[in-house]
Amino acid sequence: MQLLRTKPLEHFREASALKRCLHATDLILLGVGAIIGAGVFVLTGVAAATKAGPAVVISYLLSGIACAFSAFSYAELSSSIGGSGSAYGYSYAGMGEIFAWFIGWSLILEYSIATATVAIGWSGYINNIFLSLGVHLPQSFITNPSQGGYINLPAVLIITAITTLLCIGVRESAKINNIVVFIKLIAILVFIAVASMHIHPNYWLPFAPFGWTGIAHGAAIVFFAYIGFDAVSTAAEEAINPQRDLPIGIIGSLLICTTLYIIVAGLLTGIAHYETLDTASPVSDALLGVGSHFAAAIVSAGAIAGLTTVMLVMFYGLTRVFFAMSRDRLLPPIFSTINPKTHTPMTIIIVGGIVIALVSGLMPMHAVAELVNIGTLCAFSMVSLGVIVLRRKHPELTRSYKVPFYPYTPILGAGLCFYLMLNLSFGTWWRFLTWMTLGLIIYFSYSYSHSRLHVEKIERK
Repeated sequence: MQLLRTKPLEHFREASALKRCLHATDLILLGVGAIIGAGVFVLTGVAAATKAGPAVVISYLLSGIACAFSAFSYAELSSSIGGSGSAYGYSYAGMGEIFAWFIGWSLILEYSIATATVAIGWSGYINNIFLSLGVHLPQSFITNPSQGGYINLPAVLIITAITTLLCIGVRESAKINNIVVFIKLIAILVFIAVASMHIHPNYWLPFAPFGWTGIAHGAAIVFFAYIGFDAVSTAAEEAINPQRDLPIGIIGSLLICTTLYIIVAGLLTGIAHYETLDTASPVSDALLGVGSHFAAAIVSAGAIAGLTTVMLVMFYGLTRVFFAMSRDRLLPPIFSTINPKTHTPMTIIIVGGIVIALVSGLMPMHAVAELVNIGTLCAFSMVSLGVIVLRRKHPELTRSYKVPFYPYTPILGAGLCFYLMLNLSFGTWWRFLTWMTLGLIIYFSYSYSHSRLHVEKIERK
């Protein structure tokens, strides 16, 4: 039964050394910064060409609905429980320590691998810009060892820059994020304006060439495009008014991004045949295909901006989840030390930066990208179920925001996320189970006996 010990709610209300400095607008832009990136600029074309055809708009809608159900659950739990641990903390309060460990371990996988994956993609875009200017970077320093190079240096450098920015402070990071988010939103609006003037309705036929199976598989792929809104909940201890602003940030950012995704997907498959979209930069290529070179350049700049903010927010979420697990002593306490000058958990930021830089610099993208979705879907499912558990265990808990249409919304959220998990490949499941097995080894060899709840129980005796 010790595996199911739950974290007392008063632990979540203890004073935090993190600095409260984020407003509702910051949280919305934090979510938009995390969500809009590789998904809209890359995955739209891949999913349309290989899975769903023009019906990729339905794939985005399906993933968006699954995320919306989970977002409602995140909004309720973040506003009523709080804490920087996000889904990890909510599971700890409702389901018990072993479930919390699994979710925290999944979130570490999600945020770290997503950051490394996007860094590799960012490096590719930067290389393309240099090529367009006639500058050829040394192949040995823009490719990893499996591709015949030494290291992907641009990926390492961008992770180093983001690590430095996060060490300086969350307020400064939020300001940079807000500026870059506006840049990529302008790029998307430019694409919408230009593409709407070059629509060929015949490209939308057949609408669903791969049937419902293709739409479902496409939804499982483009789900990566939605990863990030949950990172808003990791800012609970740095939000000025978390009870009011966290639901606004989570639901607001998801609503904005879902709307933009569906519009972009519809327009993209309307200006280029879906079979031609399986490229590294489908949005820019489609604009070049209709002769709009200036718009293509703006979109490329927006893509770089988008990838940059995704890395920033994902890395931020990783450090806060790690910080929360360390504070609960499920991970070594050194990772929860706060720098008194910057009010940031500098140790985990630096260590995380080194690890992610090495992964992005030395590993190929396909080897690090496949695990992101399944870890996220697992966390989303547990958060949805956590709402039900906590409603029953703690009906007295003050809830400034409540999930609509309870209990159907969290049940549908958990069910849809699990359905999307079933549409992922066997190889992805195998790697995920390997990661979770490693987590079990760490938990029983260290975390179980060092847990704050375990130590407090011994001290009471």
